[in-house]
Amino acid sequence: MALVTEQPPRHPRRPALFGKAAMESRGGAPDPAALAEAAHATATALVERGRASRDAATSRRLVALVDDHGLDTVAELWADRPARSLPGVLWRVYALREWVRRSPEDASRDFQAGCAVAAVPRVVAGVAEPPTPETLRALADAVLSGVFDGDLAVALERAAAFCRVVAAGRSHRADDVEAYDDSAASLLTRRSASLLRTAEDLEASAALWRTHELV
Repeated sequence: MALVTEQPPRHPRRPALFGKAAMESRGGAPDPAALAEAAHATATALVERGRASRDAATSRRLVALVDDHGLDTVAELWADRPARSLPGVLWRVYALREWVRRSPEDASRDFQAGCAVAAVPRVVAGVAEPPTPETLRALADAVLSGVFDGDLAVALERAAAFCRVVAAGRSHRADDVEAYDDSAASLLTRRSASLLRTAEDLEASAALWRTHELV
């Protein structure tokens, strides 16, 4: 199976993820059905582990999953799953956190640019004032922590709201640069559209979670 699910020790250990490469090293290439099963089983086990433990140390380790295993490992396991599924939505939240951690200045610039035109999502996202790189890093950790020790649907809605503000900021910046850099404007527009799709997927996943249909 793709996740070691032993009883939680006194000091929580890192969750052990096994992506496609690791599964192949253990005895041949798994078929697509096995990979899909592993993705969904791992996502379910992680969420259940975090929500059952109610332990701050366990939650911190789950939030830091990408820090421990690397984004490529998590992508290998979850990125190909449907956007409106538990592994698919976890991948998007982890990837969003990783972007904020790696490019906090870009995230802050995009978010601030979107604040004036996306006031409601800004409130839902719950970013502390002012929206600096540090406060956005804190938001990314808080949203992901909420997946494991809070209301998962609310956490997904906060992530979606963040995406909507950033998308609005990118669209606004695209309008500003279009007159002198058409290629940069086009790139910002495409990235804005991509984040809007992510926001829609996160919102739909939140609704599915509330009806016990997010699997």
